[in-house]
Amino acid sequence: MEIIKYPFKNKPYLHQQAFLQKHCFEKHVALFADMGTGKTFMLINNAAILYDKGDINAVLVVAPKGVYRNWTESEIPKHMPEHVIYRSASWSPSPRKAEKENLDALFEISEDLKILCMNIEAFSTEKGTRFAQRFVNAHETLMVIDESTTIKTPRASRSKNAVKVGKLAKYKRIATGSPVTKSPMDVYQQCEFLSPLLLNIPSYYAFQARYADVIERTVATHSFKQVLGYRNLDELKDKLATFSYRVTKEECLDLPEKLYSIRQVELTKEQQKSYIEMKAFALSQFTEGVTSTVNVLTQMMRLHQIVCGHIKLDTGQVLTLPNNRIQELLNVLQESDGKAIIWANYRHDIEQIKSALQKEYKMNSVATYYGDTPAEDRQKIIEEFQDPYSDLRFFVGNPRTGGYGITLTEANLVVYYSNNFDLEVRIQSEDRAHRIGQKNKVTYVDLLCPKTVDEKIVKALKAKIDIASQVLGEKAKEWLI
Repeated sequence: MEIIKYPFKNKPYLHQQAFLQKHCFEKHVALFADMGTGKTFMLINNAAILYDKGDINAVLVVAPKGVYRNWTESEIPKHMPEHVIYRSASWSPSPRKAEKENLDALFEISEDLKILCMNIEAFSTEKGTRFAQRFVNAHETLMVIDESTTIKTPRASRSKNAVKVGKLAKYKRIATGSPVTKSPMDVYQQCEFLSPLLLNIPSYYAFQARYADVIERTVATHSFKQVLGYRNLDELKDKLATFSYRVTKEECLDLPEKLYSIRQVELTKEQQKSYIEMKAFALSQFTEGVTSTVNVLTQMMRLHQIVCGHIKLDTGQVLTLPNNRIQELLNVLQESDGKAIIWANYRHDIEQIKSALQKEYKMNSVATYYGDTPAEDRQKIIEEFQDPYSDLRFFVGNPRTGGYGITLTEANLVVYYSNNFDLEVRIQSEDRAHRIGQKNKVTYVDLLCPKTVDEKIVKALKAKIDIASQVLGEKAKEWLI
């Protein structure tokens, strides 16, 4: 089949054509593609082509909590070829009536393509695993694990259950920016999902013995294996190359200079309760105290603080709320191995982000840049961040403070932990990375809680961009579409 003649809904880039031409009909494929290079486009069209050929009639997409609903709500409608009739549904452990009807419809006998999107966390539960097994058993299925480093831990129940369900699938794909986030040992379980035959190694411990230098350590009564280093990595690289496709942004000369994506963040029960109270009554009650508002602007700010994961009480105390936002940020950063800028509007969030990154990476891997940052430290932080050999990997700042007049071109990933209504602040903060000196495409990721003030802010910014474009007679910018 000549891929270029396929009736795509959107024109593929050259690297996307190459992937489909080479790997479309293979049973087991690893897609190692940098963030922003269009993994979902490749996977959706791979499914469409297999469906057209009559090889599959269903797709199971497994993705992190902040991504899986985006497949059904945005990516599939955007990229699925027009001639493919499909029905899709997102998993929920306690579905509402309409959601249950959509899930039940996936088991009806019909000619259309059935697509089920599930969060990887569901595979840690018996209920989620059973539902996935039932779906894959009922159809000729392509199973996709998006951001496959989520199954890198061999002992984790979700990793084991993903492998178990995958054995029932006709075709399998894993996709991630890099399969190695902390060590080459991350690769084993991801490949085990595709097929145990690919690495031709019987167990994780045999894999570890082949590619790592390990010694047995004992502390008190506890014994464990400590990895001292790695070996035979060229051999491992050659094995991976036989069933994988690697693409970096640097190689994609036809990509746009700016790439935008959204990561959805689900509110926790505590956030939902506070958000509903604040929206309805302009106040919210906590064990530690009360937060209330006297006007609409303050109410909007309090709602925004709640979705970001904290709230300021009337006493002045800042209360941290259980939230998924920090974890989703870590998930995004895990997909990139370069330097990154993280913009956040509240100093509480900036400090929370700093602590989380220091815990996950190293103490000197992050620097903060906001109102409290001493003036004498600011230039030093910029210079260290711009040094490609420094340990400083993450620049966490307030866009009003750090979004103007500085150059941060060592980063080609910019994450908006939160936005505000000021279009100039958004544009200026984007351009800290996208300016003279930047050698790569820049990816912008926005963390958004659906159906909250988060979405209202982004819609307001988009409307302002459209108006500015009309006034200046320019073509409307493609931003967060």
